[in-house]
Amino acid sequence: MPEIRGGFHEVPAASVPELLAEAARRDVPAFTLSTGGRTDKEAFFRAVRETLPLDPPLSATRHVWDALADSVWGGLHGLEAPRVVVVWPDAGPVAEAHGDHAIALDVLRDLPTSLADARCTAGRRTALSVYVASAHRDGGPSRSAPPRTADPR
Repeated sequence: MPEIRGGFHEVPAASVPELLAEAARRDVPAFTLSTGGRTDKEAFFRAVRETLPLDPPLSATRHVWDALADSVWGGLHGLEAPRVVVVWPDAGPVAEAHGDHAIALDVLRDLPTSLADARCTAGRRTALSVYVASAHRDGGPSRSAPPRTADPR
């Protein structure tokens, strides 16, 4: 079984079922975002609204990245769970991401760091593990990515 580690990780699609099974075995809340292989802003916002806990709720008509990030942060933190897993199995090629796809990945990349920060969470940290399925078809090793320093928003 794969180990559930906090942070943002690019993984082969074949490892997603094992990650979800491990989360279930450990009673860790797990959420699977599905965009049907699309990487555009509308598809990502829809998947987030339909899948993740949100606080405050997101508008179905306005797509504002900062509002999405704040809402997902509040919803995940509001679970009051010590560990949470988010999986995006049809995220597409991470290395080639640009535009809205890159911003969506940046939102997911930044959440584990801020949810683990004692100052941001008033001491009630959440170890968030984000797994995005890459274009790896060979089942190669997963890659962990550090938070980006530049904010494209």
